[in-house]
Amino acid sequence: MYPQEEEKECVGFARLVKQVQRNAVRQGFEFTLMVVGESGLGKSTLINSLFLQDLYKDRPLSGPRERMYQTVAITKKTVDIVEKGVKLRLNLVDTPGFGDSMNSTNSWKPVLDYVEQQFKHYHIGEASPNRKNLQDHRVHCCLYFISSFGHGLKPIDVQFMKALHRKVNIVPVLAKADCLTPSEIQRMKVRILKELDENDIKIFQFPECDPNEDELYRQQDLEIKKSIPFAVVGSNTTVEHNGKRIRARLYPWGVVEVENPAHCDFVHLRNMLVHTHMQDLKDTTDYLLYENYRMQLIQARKQDRNRKSQEKQNKHGLK
Repeated sequence: MYPQEEEKECVGFARLVKQVQRNAVRQGFEFTLMVVGESGLGKSTLINSLFLQDLYKDRPLSGPRERMYQTVAITKKTVDIVEKGVKLRLNLVDTPGFGDSMNSTNSWKPVLDYVEQQFKHYHIGEASPNRKNLQDHRVHCCLYFISSFGHGLKPIDVQFMKALHRKVNIVPVLAKADCLTPSEIQRMKVRILKELDENDIKIFQFPECDPNEDELYRQQDLEIKKSIPFAVVGSNTTVEHNGKRIRARLYPWGVVEVENPAHCDFVHLRNMLVHTHMQDLKDTTDYLLYENYRMQLIQARKQDRNRKSQEKQNKHGLK
């Protein structure tokens, strides 16, 4: 075939990308985000800031006395967000009571049970004859809030992440970063990463950036990876500063701008969750975490069958 003829001939499968994109936009996207951490770390404020929604306006607030004896509860809220014609169904899973009780030894257990229960429900739906309306409520990401008032990870932080790091994508967040100086934030980040490594805790592993991506995307990806754990500040109010309206926190000594990367990692966290790695979080849940659960389930069933078969043979042998 001559070069000119090769250039003219086109089957047309390059348009498949457009077809997939149209179908995806029409169907919409679904994402399940779990937030875990002690009360008072600004979880609600940060989530409202991330998605520009007041997601907790109807939630009753418990007093200090109630929190002392409160057990861990699992609450789920679903909100449909539409932006420029793209629909996102956000399932927000909260864990009120985590770390607040006087005895928080097994506070991670209800969270683990919930994550595994979603795996189980998905597995049952996947095995059913009609999978057309299969809904995916598996937890795709867990934002784990670490207090900035300590000196690294607390025992409850280690217990939780060790129990769940093979079941869900854990993204560590250093809460209320405006309580620390920049040098303190860096020391805290180094210490947290060191303690995660010492305890063999695997947080979400960001995939390598495709070398074919443009320079802006590669730079954004690099900044996100350098920011782990994300030191964040949230705010639901806008203030006027230098002639423009911004989301910020006002203090006697100055203004902390939520969306200023020089002040905190809020923008990097939002970019990671929404702009760059939402699909990676879903793929890791599907192809790694869920597959590990499914293989463990198959092995457990196989061992149970072998055990019953052995018991049956022993029973007949005795006769």
